[in-house]
Amino acid sequence: MVTIQNLHKKFGKNQVLSGVDLSINEGGVFAILGPNGSGKTTLIKSILGMVIPDKGNITVIDKNIKKNHEYRYKIDYLPQIANFPSNLKVKELIKMIKDLRKPTTKDQHLIELFKLKPFLDKKLGNLSGGTKQKVNIVLTFMFNSPLIILDEPTTGLDPISLIRLKDLIHQEKANGKTILITSHIMSFVEEISDEIVFILEGEIYFKGTISKLKTKTQQPDFEHAIASILTDNHA
Repeated sequence: MVTIQNLHKKFGKNQVLSGVDLSINEGGVFAILGPNGSGKTTLIKSILGMVIPDKGNITVIDKNIKKNHEYRYKIDYLPQIANFPSNLKVKELIKMIKDLRKPTTKDQHLIELFKLKPFLDKKLGNLSGGTKQKVNIVLTFMFNSPLIILDEPTTGLDPISLIRLKDLIHQEKANGKTILITSHIMSFVEEISDEIVFILEGEIYFKGTISKLKTKTQQPDFEHAIASILTDNHA
């Protein structure tokens, strides 16, 4: 599904990615984790074509993404911060995105699921952060792309909406989708992930199941395993 070979990226003097090799198979939920500044956002943006690597290759669904923008239509992306036009109404934004992408009726189900009907005629600039995130989720999941990338999807969500998001992710996984997620909420990651990819200082430190990580770090639970990695590498 996604193959990354010898990926390098430097911003100024800051080497952010240092020869990343990574293979993500089709189907399942993969969490990309790492401390702030580890390179995970740069890695995701490289997959999306939003950052151009200095060196290396990326293939998505068997297509090299270099000089190829068509592959992006097979990705649904939820950004960490959605900068919506503040003067647009929610229903206007949804219609605009549908016009740009392709026809879909899934938005109606998602609007109902996240209880957004009362907000459809409200301007985006007047919405709370949590409600904007629900709109963000609708825009991401209303199409039927094989690859879904979610950057901190739980931000601002109330407990009920979080449950609905998790159900949605499980449903898309059952439909054979490949889902990449970044999150700082370890309980969320542990509940939904099939595998984790841990990036440290621009390199892949670990890729595998959470149980394998606990065995590797000799820790009793996931949070202590992550803490152990960070402690050992900053000692």
